[in-house]
Parts: sequence; C-alpha cells; structure tokens
Amino acid sequence: MKFIAYLILLILFSCNNQHEKDEELKDNDLVISGDSTQIDKPIKTNNEIAKEYANQRFRKVIVEKIASDKFRIQGEAQIFEANFNWVIEDGHNELKKGYEMTDAGAPEWGRFDFTIEAHKKRENSTLNIILFEISAKDGSRQYELHIPLK
Repeated sequence: MKFIAYLILLILFSCNNQHEKDEELKDNDLVISGDSTQIDKPIKTNNEIAKEYANQRFRKVIVEKIASDKFRIQGEAQIFEANFNWVIEDGHNELKKGYEMTDAGAPEWGRFDFTIEAHKKRENSTLNIILFEISAKDGSRQYELHIPLK
C-alpha cells in the first residue's frame, strides 16, 4: 500500500514538473533564425508599446525615444570582455558610432543602458542603430542586431 502511495506521489510530481517546463517554453517567444531575431513580445514603457529585439548575443533590447533626436537603449548582452559597438545609419551613411560596456562579460548576460543623440541628414530617411560584437580574430562585425529608431 505504501508503495502505491509513493508511486502516485512520484507520478504527480513528475507531471507537475513537466507542466512548469511547458509554461517556461510557452513564455519564451524567442525564435532564432539566421543572425538576427526579433521577439514579438511587446512591453509597455511610458504608455507606449515598445518592441523587444534579440539575437544570439543581445536580448531584451528596448529603444525608448526620450526627445525628438534622443534615444535610450537598454538590454542585455553576452559579449566577450563586456564590450560591444554600435553604429547609427540612415540607410546610406553611417552618422555616428561608438561603443558601450555591459556590467558582466561572457558567459554571463550583462546589462547595458545608454543614451544617444542622432540627427537625420534627410527629412524622409529612417535612422537605424546596429549593435554588434567585433571579432577578435579579424576585426569584422559579428552578431549584428538592426533596430529602427522611430
């Protein structure tokens, strides 16, 4: 009789554990395909709906417009030596570039939060920020994450 009671408890515990794992998988809307991936999980900031962007090295990246030409970028990155670069472009020209640091280097996910100011050269152009890691091997851009600045 005790054996049957233990067996029932074990089965119930196993089923509950699997249900929690299924819920975690359901909550994670990240789908990785190719170099960049966009998460279709809107989050509310300042009564507006913001999109969250991610790829293999960046996740939970949110862009918030502070003023007409000023933007706040925050998120997490898994970057070697906690150092990543960014470029602002208008589709034709690189308007501004720089680098930022996270609060932890790989393999940890470090947080970042920075503010940039970007001015359009042409009124009808669209600004984009590209976050990327520089390859230690050859200096090329890796894991580029393109985000529109609206």
